[in-house]
Amino acid sequence: MRVLIEVVHIAIGLIAATLISAAAAWSYPRATDDIWLVGYACMIAVIAMGVGPVRKAFAEDRARLAGGTEPRADG
Repeated sequence: MRVLIEVVHIAIGLIAATLISAAAAWSYPRATDDIWLVGYACMIAVIAMGVGPVRKAFAEDRARLAGGTEPRADG
């Protein structure tokens, strides 16, 4: 379940980057190529920053399915 949540967060970040890039490219047509270049770089950054949390969530889900207990909230 945690993996799904992390993947949804990445998808939302990609959608946001796409919408912002599209709006910026629409508002300033002379720099459309440059705007999309930066937008693609941001999308790559969103994916790269999401890899760590997805790996951590995968490990936690795998441990839970293997019979481990949930970590306590108080430490």
